[in-house]
Amino acid sequence: MAITGNGSLATLLFLFMIPAALHKGAAQYPVQSQNLVTDNVEVVEGDVAVISCRVKNNDDSVIQLLNPNRQTIYFRDVRPLKDARFQLVNFSDNELRVSLSNVSLSDEGRYVCQLYTDPPQEAYADITVLIPPGNPIIESREGQVIEGNETEMTCTAMGSKPAATIRWMKGDKELQGISKVEETYDHMFTVTSQLRFIVTKEDDGVPVVCIVDHPAVKDFQALTYLVVHYKPEVKIIVEFPDGLPREGQNMELSCQAKGKPHPQQINWVKVDDDLPSHALITGTDLYIENLNKTYNGTYRCFAANSVGESYDDYTLYVYDSRAGEGAPRAVDHAVIGGVVAVVVFAMLCLLIILGRYFARHKGTYFTHEAKGADDAADADTAIINAEGGHNNSDEKKEYYI
Repeated sequence: MAITGNGSLATLLFLFMIPAALHKGAAQYPVQSQNLVTDNVEVVEGDVAVISCRVKNNDDSVIQLLNPNRQTIYFRDVRPLKDARFQLVNFSDNELRVSLSNVSLSDEGRYVCQLYTDPPQEAYADITVLIPPGNPIIESREGQVIEGNETEMTCTAMGSKPAATIRWMKGDKELQGISKVEETYDHMFTVTSQLRFIVTKEDDGVPVVCIVDHPAVKDFQALTYLVVHYKPEVKIIVEFPDGLPREGQNMELSCQAKGKPHPQQINWVKVDDDLPSHALITGTDLYIENLNKTYNGTYRCFAANSVGESYDDYTLYVYDSRAGEGAPRAVDHAVIGGVVAVVVFAMLCLLIILGRYFARHKGTYFTHEAKGADDAADADTAIINAEGGHNNSDEKKEYYI
């Protein structure tokens, strides 16, 4: 008991009787709290809640704090209630501040700040207790899924207050799940979210994250990785020769296969025919010695695993031993012949155009008989000076093409 001094029992009875009288008075004379203010409080279970009763322009009126059962927690700076979790943080004419440690769900409710005025004033602080969910749990319908099939996952967040919300991420992409909320007998909530989607081989090894959002916790999540099985991807690589395959050379083809699970078997065949007698299969490689044209055809590599089978083809055409030299020259001759033909055609067209042009434009000029007339001062002198007399002064015309 926190009360000391003479008449402690009488004082205690007085303190417990005051809230009831004030409550009755407040019910008969409802008023708006103009000078007394407080705040609602949200607190995580197990943490500390602080209730502050503040007075504006106090005229030395008494402040007290009541619990949801209207029992006095503090009367001024005196604590009549035996619950030691309540501790005085600050007391003055303008504020009564009290802390409540180790908050539990039973502490939730409406707390009352009272100010002894005429009529009495009350302000209400609602304490809401937040209870975080347990660790989220991801469950998958199957341990691994085959490419192209649908997978289903569930994420569960149990025992929270209020109900949590669940989000899904696959890699860096957010997916939409379907959530269901259940309330338990003790007013807790369990949330289950179901996610379905079609997987591809690119999803193998991609993280799927269940993210739980709740005001009592941050970054609360669970993670799993997708395991996707897919049939092999097959590709044939020519190890040698580097250029065109020619008669007498050796050839090596490598079959590269990737799948999940890893291909258990790899086989080589020749489409519509048997493999050459000189062909040798070593692991995933096909080796053929001393190529000749009878080996021409399509060679196929098969790869299989528990999901399925795939193959890749390589078409072999064996050139003669001079194929590497003759082919480029044939190409060069063809190019040169084409260029020459274009040049000849252009020259013929040019000659035809020039011939037609000169045929349409005739030339006119004076012969040597009139030589000397150019320097004459007048027409008579020109006639006298002209070589060959008057007859030679006639204009002569010639034509040219």
